[in-house]
Amino acid sequence: MSQPALCVFCRRHAVEQAWRPFCSERCKLQDLARWADGTYRVAAEPNDADEDPDPDDADNLKSDL
Repeated sequence: MSQPALCVFCRRHAVEQAWRPFCSERCKLQDLARWADGTYRVAAEPNDADEDPDPDDADNLKSDL
């Protein structure tokens, strides 16, 4: 006999079908809030576009215009 699945947020209460995979609307909204405020992050490789541009490259771009 298997045990009921636990809420993925609080890990204390059984999952409710209406809020699956959460146990309640409260846990669902708290999880969403953590994504929205940046608490949760998805791992990724650094992107070169996120870095500050090289000042020498910026001068070259201006001369091309």
